[in-house]
Amino acid sequence: MEKINVAHLVKSEDLNHHGTLFAGRMAEWFVEACFICAAKVTEKPQNVVCVNIHGLTFTQPGNKGDIINMETSVAKAGRTSFTVYGKITKNNSERIVSDGFVTFVFVDENGKTTPHNITMDEAKSSEEIAIRERAKNLR
Repeated sequence: MEKINVAHLVKSEDLNHHGTLFAGRMAEWFVEACFICAAKVTEKPQNVVCVNIHGLTFTQPGNKGDIINMETSVAKAGRTSFTVYGKITKNNSERIVSDGFVTFVFVDENGKTTPHNITMDEAKSSEEIAIRERAKNLR
C-alpha cells in the first residue's frame, strides 16, 4: 500500500507549559496526516469520517525547531471502515517517537455507511506484516 508522508515544524505556539510539544497538537497533526492518507486512497475526502484513534503513546518530547515526520499507510480495510497506521519520527532520525492507528468509516452524502472499495495488496516487508497484524487486533 502506498505510504504518505507529512511533516511539521515545531514552533513556539505548539509548546506546552513545559516548553515541549503539546500532546494535543501532536495528536491533531497525527489525525490530520492519517486523514490525508485516507483522502488520497479513497479520492473522496468528503466521505471519510474519523471514528477512533488507537494507541498514540509518546516516547520522547518534541522541542521547538524539531521537524516532526509522519509516515502513514492503510493497514486494514473492511467493507465500510478502514484503519490507517501512522509512524512518527523527528528530525533525521529513524527512531520512532510515537505510532498508532486511526480508524475511519466511509459514508455517503446522507451520512450512511457505504463501501469504500479499498483493496489491500500483499504486505511487502516484515514491518508491514507486523503493522497489519497489530491493526487486526485493535478494538
